[in-house]
Amino acid sequence: MLRLELQGISKQYPAVRANDGVHLRVQPGEIHAVLGENGAGKSTMMKIIYGAVQPDAGQILWNGRPVTVKSPAEARRLGISMVYQHFSLFDTLTAAENVWLGLDKTLSLAQVRERITEVAHSYGLDVDPQRPVHSLSVGERQRVEIVRALLTDPQLLILDEPTSVLTPQAVDKLFVTLRMLSARGTSILYISHKLDEIRALCHHCTVLRGGRVTGEVDPTQESNASLSRLMIGAEPPQLQHQAARAGDVVLAVQGLSLPQRDPFGTTLQDIGFEVRAGEIVGVAGVSGNGQQELMAALSGEDTRAPAGSIRLFGQDIAAHSPRRRRHEGLHFVPEERLGRGAVPGFSLAQNTLLTRTQTVSRSGWIANARVQALAEHIIARFNVKAGGPGAAAKSLSGGNLQKFIVGREIDADPKLLIVSQPTWGVDVGAAALIRGELLQLRDAGCALLVVSEELDELFEISDRLVVIAQGRMSPPVPVAAATVEQIGAWMSGLWNQQPAEAAHAAA
Repeated sequence: MLRLELQGISKQYPAVRANDGVHLRVQPGEIHAVLGENGAGKSTMMKIIYGAVQPDAGQILWNGRPVTVKSPAEARRLGISMVYQHFSLFDTLTAAENVWLGLDKTLSLAQVRERITEVAHSYGLDVDPQRPVHSLSVGERQRVEIVRALLTDPQLLILDEPTSVLTPQAVDKLFVTLRMLSARGTSILYISHKLDEIRALCHHCTVLRGGRVTGEVDPTQESNASLSRLMIGAEPPQLQHQAARAGDVVLAVQGLSLPQRDPFGTTLQDIGFEVRAGEIVGVAGVSGNGQQELMAALSGEDTRAPAGSIRLFGQDIAAHSPRRRRHEGLHFVPEERLGRGAVPGFSLAQNTLLTRTQTVSRSGWIANARVQALAEHIIARFNVKAGGPGAAAKSLSGGNLQKFIVGREIDADPKLLIVSQPTWGVDVGAAALIRGELLQLRDAGCALLVVSEELDELFEISDRLVVIAQGRMSPPVPVAAATVEQIGAWMSGLWNQQPAEAAHAAA
């Protein structure tokens, strides 16, 4: 008997037909990949299964019988759990309180805390149940979501880009967990743009394009190139990464020490590094080791930095506001798309005003025609699939919103661009587009600082690498001289050892 079957599922939104007669069959214990480019309809299909969205047509069969899943609560009662790509956590509550809200109340909050600790430890997911969610990085929030889903002991677990902000070591541990669940009969629907993961983990793969199923394959018998062709109709373009011609120092950070702003934050300790014109410096590290605090200090959200510790073209900017830093040529892409990179209910045109204020006169009047034209230009240049400049940010798929936000800052012609998680949750074609644009920006003389938890990405686009661990920064190393093993060891704070010793210690 099939665990889940979708028959002719369709869903129409005002600007797009997200699902068009979709069929899907999932066996008990099967790890089933759903593959498609951004906006292909994957997330809508998952939300329909989970009861968060109601289909316009079609039928859902659960363990062989027709069901109408009216809400996520009803889905959980059936035995369906979901981990969203965009998290559904309350910032002001602790991790344990967020998990408790999604469970029936047979367990007390104290018992839930104990269960979180047990499950997190057994599956290698580092989660502190007492920490408020607002103090967690994106990677840490994702761990909370995964633990919350595992606590329900689901028959079907839906994972939407679960490894997008996990380190390679954490991904390996998660795969062990998923294989254990599969062996016990739990079915898993796995959405990812990482083709290597799908080929290594999944038993079956359904491909969506334009809201329709365009193929079903055994991913273990496919190559990355063949999966890419099924998904986007072509192989992603190869990046042209030429040797850097680094110029003058653009950003100089020296002696940057900052005490944590909340009890669960990370103290920055004597951070120092440089970024030159015409180079990309990559920052690697396990989520929650000071990346958020460093980005806040560099972007101007935190102006407590000591005088002289942050210099742009030799000028001390430690006390400058984010607005002033943008006028001086520093642009910034935060890791969190909805809520920080974009206002969910604002249109794409309105969201350009967050950082592109040249369309506002000194007297405060907004040139609406210029705002619309700017948004249209960004949408076209970065191939953003949206219902035009008037589409709300929250109506876009995660990958398309990411392309718009990154594109908004690249298009501003920055002198220094700081990007956190540039390709989080975007498909292989969009990731290649974003990385290619970053390299073009570098070749045009811009200085770039890229924070990413995807080591493959950092090795692909960076000229030099640094590692942040426990609020401290490693010495820089040229990418050509670095290895994944060495950087993995440094992510544990072991850069004071010789590379061979560090790799041995990390193992």
